[in-house]
Amino acid sequence: MILSAYLRSYVKYDGASSYEEHTGSSTRLFGNEHFLWTEPIGDDAFTVEWDDGVYLCPRRPRLRMLEGMLAFNNAFPDAGLIPQTELTTANDELSRLRNQSPAVRSHILTSAWHVPIRWFSAFLHDEKEIYETDRGLSVRYRTSMSAALDRVERAVQIVEGAGFDPSVVGQVEGLESWLKRFAPDSMLELDYDRVAGLFTDGDLVLDESAADTAASLHALELGNFEEAGAFYASMARRWGRVQSLAFAN
Repeated sequence: MILSAYLRSYVKYDGASSYEEHTGSSTRLFGNEHFLWTEPIGDDAFTVEWDDGVYLCPRRPRLRMLEGMLAFNNAFPDAGLIPQTELTTANDELSRLRNQSPAVRSHILTSAWHVPIRWFSAFLHDEKEIYETDRGLSVRYRTSMSAALDRVERAVQIVEGAGFDPSVVGQVEGLESWLKRFAPDSMLELDYDRVAGLFTDGDLVLDESAADTAASLHALELGNFEEAGAFYASMARRWGRVQSLAFAN
C-alpha cells in the first residue's frame, strides 16, 4: 500500500450541507486495470471541530481520481501506461463535471511517501499537533486559510526574489493558486496520515519541519544563503529517506 500525506481545505459548516460524515479509512481495494486506491467512492466529507466551529472537507473521490489520472499522464507523457481512449474519456467526464458545477473543486491534495516541503510554508510550528491513530502517533497542522495564503504568498516572493529556478518558484506558485480557490474563513490542514508510519514516535514528536521551513525562508529574505541552506538541509535529511521510497516503487 502506498503511504500518503494530505493537504485538506475545510469549509465552514453553514448548517445546509447535505454531505454525510466520512467514517474513516477503508481497508478495501478499489481500482481498474491501471490504478488501485483504498478510498470508497461515496461523496461524503471529513468533519472536524476547530476554533469553536464545525468544518467540512468534501472528499469528491471521483473528481480527484480523474484529475490524478490526467496529471499522471501529463507528468509522464511518453510512458504510454494509459490508453488514449481512456484519457479522452476521463478528460470528457472531468469537463462535464466542471461544466455542470463550476464551483466544484478538489479540496484535497495527496502526496505519496512524503510531505512536500512547500506545504510547510503555510504553517507555523506552534500549529503542530501530535495525535493518536490506531496505527500509532501521527502529526497534523491546522490554520486559517487567510493566514496560510499570506504565508505562501510571502514564500513565493522570497524564492522568486532569491533567484531560484522558475521550476522551483512554479511549485510554490501552484500551491498559492490552489489556496486561492477557497474562502478566507476556510481551514487548512496538513496531515501526515500514513506517512507518519515511516518515522518513530520520537522522530514525530521532535519534527520541526514547519519551523525549519520558516527559518530557511527568513534567512533567504535576509540574503543569508548559507543559513538558509543549513535549515533546508535539515529538512532534506528528514524527508529525503522516505521520499526515496517513491522511486523504489
